[in-house]
Amino acid sequence: MKGLELARRYWLEMGEPALTAACPKAMERAAVGLVGEGSECLGYDDALSQDHDWGPGFCIWLEEEDMACWGRALQAAYDALPKTFLGFARLREDPLSAGRVGVMEVSAFYRRFLGLDGPPEGNRQWFFLSDQALSVCTDGAVFRDGAGSFTAFRSALLDYYPEEVRRKKLSARCALMAQAGQYNYPRCLRRGDRVAAFRALGEFVEHAQAAIFLLNRRYRPYYKWAHRALTDLPLLGREAGTCFEELVRADTALGAEEVERLCAQVAAVLEDQGLCPNTSEFLLDQARHIQENLSDPWLRSLPLMLTGI
Repeated sequence: MKGLELARRYWLEMGEPALTAACPKAMERAAVGLVGEGSECLGYDDALSQDHDWGPGFCIWLEEEDMACWGRALQAAYDALPKTFLGFARLREDPLSAGRVGVMEVSAFYRRFLGLDGPPEGNRQWFFLSDQALSVCTDGAVFRDGAGSFTAFRSALLDYYPEEVRRKKLSARCALMAQAGQYNYPRCLRRGDRVAAFRALGEFVEHAQAAIFLLNRRYRPYYKWAHRALTDLPLLGREAGTCFEELVRADTALGAEEVERLCAQVAAVLEDQGLCPNTSEFLLDQARHIQENLSDPWLRSLPLMLTGI
């Protein structure tokens, strides 16, 4: 059973009756679901995921005033729920990932990942948010939301980056793809420095992944799951996934060819989205065109290869 389905059933069959009986006023206003860190929130959990910090559990989000009134009592009622459900138990909790389930304050949950008490406002706030943090805040599922504040914040994030911010981030990623993959990778190969070549190739994959998520208007998750999520994307997801899989197996010459092929595909999609003309095989040229045509003077003034985060 997948962790998200386990969480939903645990809530419906064990959590909802007990918590509503213990704290009815709190539960009228609470949001309940499973959102945040963990492969189960992405739907990527498997048998290997179950060795730690996985099992029956869900999140309860309260507004600040509700947390002050009922937070302790509600957490005590949550802690009293059965530790085993449908044959599954939550095993050891990793100290580095503690607090993934249980009672939380709405603003504290978002502040933990974004550093903000409310949805981002303006291009500057949006630009310095990372894909990974935004992915964490928008994955999983909300089972119910009485007060609506958790879902309102989440919906603002799901609307994605403002278009000018997306374009600036894309210009940076394309420039870095060109630098690492089209320029430094073949030069390192010609020098015979395979360690530097593989380092350049890793940088290329990093920035190519980020660019393709931006083209799809999707937040890129934690690096361990980024390739898995990439292959599900409609724009270049399958092509890029195949390219990266070939790169980890390829000899050096084929590797350079794969890099150039993917860069050409990215350039074609940039043109399809009206971001730049496809007049160059070197993505640095497309990156410069995108940035030079931004309407926000602050974004336009930033260094070309600055990605935000």
